[in-house]
Amino acid sequence: MEKGKGIKTVTNSLENLDLNSNSNPSRKITTNFQSSRLLEKKKTPTLVSLCLGVVGKHLEDVIEDLDEIAINFPADIKIAMAAIARRRRLLNDDVIISLADTSWEILDISGSDVSDFGLEKVVEICKSLRAVDISRCDKITTTGFSELVQNCHSLETLRCGGSPRSDYTTRRCLSIFKPKLNDVNGDSWEELDTMEISNGAESLRWLVWEKIDRDSLEILSTECPRITVNPKSSPFGFRGAAVPREALQGITLDDHVVKDIDPKTWAVCGFNPKTVSTSLSSPTELSVAEKFRLAFVERDTRLAPKRAKNARQHQRRAERELLMTSTRAKAAALASQASKSLKSWN
Repeated sequence: MEKGKGIKTVTNSLENLDLNSNSNPSRKITTNFQSSRLLEKKKTPTLVSLCLGVVGKHLEDVIEDLDEIAINFPADIKIAMAAIARRRRLLNDDVIISLADTSWEILDISGSDVSDFGLEKVVEICKSLRAVDISRCDKITTTGFSELVQNCHSLETLRCGGSPRSDYTTRRCLSIFKPKLNDVNGDSWEELDTMEISNGAESLRWLVWEKIDRDSLEILSTECPRITVNPKSSPFGFRGAAVPREALQGITLDDHVVKDIDPKTWAVCGFNPKTVSTSLSSPTELSVAEKFRLAFVERDTRLAPKRAKNARQHQRRAERELLMTSTRAKAAALASQASKSLKSWN
């Protein structure tokens, strides 16, 4: 009886014996981790994601009626459609205005055809924006920057620049970020009320401008110390505050919106978010034609008051010359003066 029990014990021990000398627990853990990663990658998409993928592939067919179609869409569907339209190079004023929702907290129109008009309408609707990306938006000027700052009082992160035209516009908008006083007669900053400081993007804390020039960086550092330019991720934060994801370089602001949507949705146009490289051309260099155009516009704006003054002087001079040379005009002028003097005497 005891002999039989011993044989059974030896048999069980042999069955559990691992003769592979190279096996170790760490390899098993690694295998399990890789298998779990594969399972995550093969996660079944939701029905909403599949529907958005189908609509996104044929988005150009519904753009004309998008303002009527999108009225009853939830906010998350609208922002996902905006992200798809941006990736398909279909995002313009009409599309973004049709999709704008009051509950949006982020806005990514980078590299799109949205202009000042579209941005102005969107910021009038979306008052709660915390992070905005207008990089590589060559149709947005200082007017669009000003509307964005004035309407979005919760704006904390702004991403800009990225192309020569956009870099030039951003440099011209540095004064918008500076705090300005409504009451310039105060004795000190400490005595000022919050309402007396205006038009200075008081909520802005993070500015992402990858190719910022040295002069602009110095201006922002000295005159707008509350704004941190191009912050870097750190486990200890930055100046006591954690750097938000929206303020990190190298990320796409609306990536999390379309993470569950098949990338083939926007691959129909060959979209690649990182294909636009700002390193190919200097951010401070514009084409010769663009430099001439901007110089002409600036000169024309600067000389407009002088031209108006000269026109008034020429008009007065012509009237005097007419009085000196024309007997009829001189008689009419004298008659007018006589009638005025008679009225004053009466």
